[in-house]
Amino acid sequence: MQSRPPRKKSRPFDATFLILVLILVAFGLVMLFSASYAYAYYNEGNSFHYITRQAIFAVAGIAAMLIISKIDYHIYERFCYVIWIVAVALLVVVLFMPPINFARRWIIIGGMTFQPSEIAKFAVIVVFAHLIDRNYKQLKTFRYGVLPFMAVLSITIGLMVLEPHLSGTILIVTIGFAMMFVGGTGTKWFLIGGGLIAGALVCLLLFTDVLEHAIPRLQMWKDPFIDAKGDGWQTVQSLLAIGSGGFFGLGLGNSRQKHLYVPEPHNDFIFSILCEELGLVGALIVIILFILLVVRGFAIAMKAKDRFGSMLAMGLTFQVGLQALLNIAVVTNTLPNTGISLPFFSYGGTSLLMLLGQMGVVLSVSRFSRLEKK
Repeated sequence: MQSRPPRKKSRPFDATFLILVLILVAFGLVMLFSASYAYAYYNEGNSFHYITRQAIFAVAGIAAMLIISKIDYHIYERFCYVIWIVAVALLVVVLFMPPINFARRWIIIGGMTFQPSEIAKFAVIVVFAHLIDRNYKQLKTFRYGVLPFMAVLSITIGLMVLEPHLSGTILIVTIGFAMMFVGGTGTKWFLIGGGLIAGALVCLLLFTDVLEHAIPRLQMWKDPFIDAKGDGWQTVQSLLAIGSGGFFGLGLGNSRQKHLYVPEPHNDFIFSILCEELGLVGALIVIILFILLVVRGFAIAMKAKDRFGSMLAMGLTFQVGLQALLNIAVVTNTLPNTGISLPFFSYGGTSLLMLLGQMGVVLSVSRFSRLEKK
């Protein structure tokens, strides 16, 4: 009787990418607790209020990531327009929600909040990956290389500007054009598409009240110290925190600025607390981790078995890297304050859950590419 040949053992997905994600999640939880416990005690009467919620979502997110990594990513291509229509519907619904900090960005369900823009980012990436895959040989034409992309992008960002959600708009536009460029859209049509979107955005800004909120932020970006106790307070305190950290930092848990100086230190400006406590060394470690994650994600994209998987992994990975870059730029006052969170670090349970789910999709691309090669 002939014996069966031994089965080759193979990793189910890219282990390096998974490890980098888990390191960032763990690092983020540690920094979130350090940055939030004083604020949580003062506002909620419980120092563990934010870290407990975030940890629950982190565990749920990791479980979701592992489950999603086992699902063939081609299912998203089959339902890409359904996902996008749902995202657009939610962007319409959120316009009727009560404003929070002068913006309608959050839908509140049973005490939980989530931003439809998080779903919209994923939807645009999936649809763009599908369009590039389906129309690859015709991307040099206006009909296939510009028109469908601009239609999807215009509707999505048009609704987001009405919230208003400028940071989300910047992210989606940049991700979309990056995917078009990498996907092979003709240079001429690429520039024309950019001009169309820029013109549409200018019209929206002129005929809505978005500029009323944006202009003061631009003024504070230019010189936050002209109103250091008013509109420039958050930026000034963030810069003080970064400067106080020096090379090695004050030590984990020893931040002074988180004690009600930096407003909501566990949210968008958590990187400033990280710099204060861990110094330049800690900041560089975080930046290097994000760079490694992006490099590994792009490697997965390059090894994908088809164009859809490649563009999907590229878009999702680019989103994380771009968002981290913009957040750090805002915290250091390199860019105006636009309300961009730091992936894996900033507080937001549903955002973390969505982010980890998307990382599961990248792992799915790596997994099914490996199976194909076997």
